Amino acid sequence: QVQLVESGGGLVQPGGSLRLSCAASGFTFSIYAMSWYRQAPGKERELVAAISSSGGSTNYADSAKGRFTISRDNAKNTVSLQMDSLKPEDTAVYYCRALRAMRYDYWGQGTQVTVSS
Repeated sequence: QVQLVESGGGLVQPGGSLRLSCAASGFTFSIYAMSWYRQAPGKERELVAAISSSGGSTNYADSAKGRFTISRDNAKNTVSLQMDSLKPEDTAVYYCRALRAMRYDYWGQGTQVTVSS
């Protein structure tokens, strides 16, 4: 059974940091590209950051560049998103996604991130 379980969300003040983690099971993690998406209330889900199966390639939304860092540990079947200098507009539910060959596509249930003073 495929599972993606996000953790690490919560309430943080503007300028603060959070580290999200996604634990994967039920599939061969190391051959899947992984990504983080987010969805704010009333808005469409959007890509935040992505990382290739080997971890050798990453890409970020413009809003995340310079503040967020995606990483993965294929030995532990985890992908993480380090978020620094958080802003109120980063408030959203953050989702982990596993994708392979544009066909095998799995999503986690999400973790809430709220940036507020």
